[in-house]
Amino acid sequence: MKNTFLLFLLLFGCFYIPVNAQEKPIKILMIGAHPDDCDIKGGGTAALFAKMGHQVKFISVTNGDAGHMDMGGGVLAKRRVAESQESAKRLGITYDVLDHHDGELLATLPIRLEIIRKIREWDADVVISHRANDYHPDHRYTAILVQDAAFMVGVPNIAADTPPLKKNPVFLYFQDNFQKPYPFQADIAIDISEVIDQKIHAMDAHESQFYEWLPWIANDPDPIPEGKEARLAWLKKKRTSAPQSKVKEALEKWYGKEKASAVQFAEAFEICEYGTQPGKEEIRRLFPMLPR
Repeated sequence: MKNTFLLFLLLFGCFYIPVNAQEKPIKILMIGAHPDDCDIKGGGTAALFAKMGHQVKFISVTNGDAGHMDMGGGVLAKRRVAESQESAKRLGITYDVLDHHDGELLATLPIRLEIIRKIREWDADVVISHRANDYHPDHRYTAILVQDAAFMVGVPNIAADTPPLKKNPVFLYFQDNFQKPYPFQADIAIDISEVIDQKIHAMDAHESQFYEWLPWIANDPDPIPEGKEARLAWLKKKRTSAPQSKVKEALEKWYGKEKASAVQFAEAFEICEYGTQPGKEEIRRLFPMLPR
């Protein structure tokens, strides 16, 4: 009987081993200017990676201590760190919030060295951040900091206290709608339809933002619901939309026309000219949720 059971495990047990059990996990680093930026721009993709057993870290370069109409400073920063950690639990990732003032970020050498160390410490395969033509100065300077770190992560004499990376990561940009000096280019598009509710649930953790500050600064007259389920439904309605035409084209490229036509929600990324330039097969390796 014992031998029969062992034979069963040998014959069928392999079907229950996680897909990536024998492989090194892919390590994704998303770097936003504020707590909640990465959730908005890449939360669905992060959830998919985490479900597949890969490792994702979000970094907020500022502590978010200015993003509210009624509170600020250390009290707000502490609240936003707590919200970030709750979001991380809901996505199955880790979340670092750096201690730089919201609304005052500059692309300085000390912060660049900090970003270089963070990328090295995570041993990132992919780094995703803002584009440099974003409306918010903190977003723009975060983009510059990450771009300026892109080559330096491999230079041993820069931030010499942290070992350099042996291979330069692939650097990507989050999607945005800014047109000048050039519009966002959707090089990679990920179908996040199956995890959209998980993404919204993670965003919901940032209560100070989505239910307080952002509606206030936008002069949004729409009343904020009180109940939990009503809030989630409201947030999903406010913060989701069908893929834009350029994203649809990218979805067709990666999923085929038939599958792409069924995609309700997607996140897209542009390949930065700095860092490793991936070909199609390398992109499929780094984004294993894409069909082969």
